[in-house]
Amino acid sequence: MTIKPIRTDRDHEKALARVDKIFGAKPGTSEFDELDVLATLIDAYEREHYPIDPPSPVEAIKFRMEQGQYTRADLAKLLGSSAKVAEVLQRKRALSKVMIVRLHREFAIPYDVLLSDIEPRTMRTKKASGKSGKGLRLRTAS
Repeated sequence: MTIKPIRTDRDHEKALARVDKIFGAKPGTSEFDELDVLATLIDAYEREHYPIDPPSPVEAIKFRMEQGQYTRADLAKLLGSSAKVAEVLQRKRALSKVMIVRLHREFAIPYDVLLSDIEPRTMRTKKASGKSGKGLRLRTAS
């Protein structure tokens, strides 16, 4: 068993071909250990070279519904009404904080997915006077 780092697409192809050959290896064998190490190396290479963007919040909601676990009626209970459901699914209404928390808790959608549509806002400073008469700097979203 000679294992080396995966640095190129060619190395990646060779590693995948080797995994195909030893895929049925039995635990406790040297081939199984090789399979385990190759899988780790392949995963690291693919994460770096072929990253998969997380789904949008709407895609994640639709996916949960397509899995058959939830209906539009279930979603309406979480979002407040069937009208809000339609607006969210058509991307005409942004998710509120309350909606995000409910979707996370009930649909088990990760927060990072539910928040992925939020664009960073540039922060600017404004002066406001404090009790001491000195100016305070407050950060406010534009």
